[in-house]
Amino acid sequence: MRAIQLGLTGFIFFMVLLASCSSAPKYRAADTLVPEESKRAEIPESPELILGRGSIGSDKLAEFLLTVNPRIEKPFAQKFAQLYVDEAAMEGVNHDIAFSQMCLETGFLSFGGLVKPDMNNFCGLGAIGPGQEGESFPSTQIGIRAQIQHLKAYATEEPLKQPLVDPRYRWVRYGSAPTIYELAGAWAVDRDYGKKIKNILDNLYAVAYGS
Repeated sequence: MRAIQLGLTGFIFFMVLLASCSSAPKYRAADTLVPEESKRAEIPESPELILGRGSIGSDKLAEFLLTVNPRIEKPFAQKFAQLYVDEAAMEGVNHDIAFSQMCLETGFLSFGGLVKPDMNNFCGLGAIGPGQEGESFPSTQIGIRAQIQHLKAYATEEPLKQPLVDPRYRWVRYGSAPTIYELAGAWAVDRDYGKKIKNILDNLYAVAYGS
């Protein structure tokens, strides 16, 4: 997958999302996405439990991704989003959460950190610092599958349905983080990690249900 950069519009929107993740946010991005009170009232609460079924279709996931990063090719975004829906369903993981985590970890597929696009690592697996840039996977699908398996490992002690592709699966304390908030200090050292995923989820739901 070639390197992807944020366009100006996407960059501005992404910065608003990051601002709303801070401990003292100046903006609430979800408020700017749904201008009508009647629409806002129809937006359901975004999920916190990692296990479950996502409610956002692949077309809306792709639309959300393209809203922030319009430089991504639309056919790729649609196929990419469908992979999240399919792979998460196989393991009983909520694809809305997995997709939102990907958005946080990759900067909406802009990358720019330790992990490079051709590594097919969409959740920072093994990316600890210089000399430990993270795991690499042979395809987009396998990279997404590894993320789903790692999420499931944190969420439950239930065995995997698919053959294991996550090389760090064995290091997880199984069932120790059934919600996104418990990923803080576990998946990532950032104590606000779960809150940041929740913020992206809220914006995803605002786009999906408010449009």
